[in-house]
Amino acid sequence: MNDTSAQPDQTTPDATDLETLVGEWLTVPDAAERLGVPLSRVRQMVADREVLAARIGERRVTAIPAKFVDETGPRPELRGTFTVLADGGMDDAEIIEWLYTPDATLPVDGAPIDALRAGHKTEVRRRAQELAF
Repeated sequence: MNDTSAQPDQTTPDATDLETLVGEWLTVPDAAERLGVPLSRVRQMVADREVLAARIGERRVTAIPAKFVDETGPRPELRGTFTVLADGGMDDAEIIEWLYTPDATLPVDGAPIDALRAGHKTEVRRRAQELAF
C-alpha cells in the first residue's frame, strides 16, 4: 500500500521555511511601487530571470526577496549567479534558499546574498560553480 503521507521531498524547501528564511519579501505591486515602474515591468523582470520570485503566504502571492532589488532595479550581479546555480540543477526555490542560507565561511557576515551585495560576486559564483561539480 502506498503511504501518501510520507516524508516531503527534502530537496525542495518548504514554502513556509523559505518565506521565513528570506524574511523581507516584495509582492509584485510593492516592487513596482518601490522601483517606480509598471506592474508589467516587474512581471517581465521575473520572466527574464533578472529576479526570482516565489509564492508565499496563505494566499500564495508571487513575491520577490527584497534584497534582490535596490532603488534602481534588480541587482545586476544576481542574474549570472542565478544562471550558474540553475545550470547546477537548482530550481528557483532552491536558488533562493542557497542565497539566503547563512554561511560563516564567507568574507562577510551572513549569507551569499549579503556577500553579493557587499561586492564579493566572484567568491559567491565560485562557490556556486563548485556545487555543480
